[in-house]
Amino acid sequence: MGVEAENVKEIKVYRNSDIVKVVAFIPPCHRHLRLVLITKEQVIVLHEATVAAIVRAYIDITTHPTRRAVEYGQVKLERNLKKPGYADHQLIETGKTDIEIINEWSKTLGFEECSSK
Repeated sequence: MGVEAENVKEIKVYRNSDIVKVVAFIPPCHRHLRLVLITKEQVIVLHEATVAAIVRAYIDITTHPTRRAVEYGQVKLERNLKKPGYADHQLIETGKTDIEIINEWSKTLGFEECSSK
């Protein structure tokens, strides 16, 4: 499900110092939020379903006593199976373990293993 770390063509890392502005709003005649990230180089617009997945991932890891990673992959839901108001395409947990996710992305981003002391 989705793109694996080793298949990513280009990786951009945005530090807080790279973000010039964050704007959240609901466009006229729409029901769902858009989140705009303005960097020094570009403008990134995220739809509410994407922001919701980011928030779920953040809360899932930061509030859980042991969880250290989560991965969501794109799934197209049948209209009769999803809640009203939800987009057809959703980011749903892939089922990978914490250690699988950490190892895959640490290797991709070039993080070295920590030596335990």
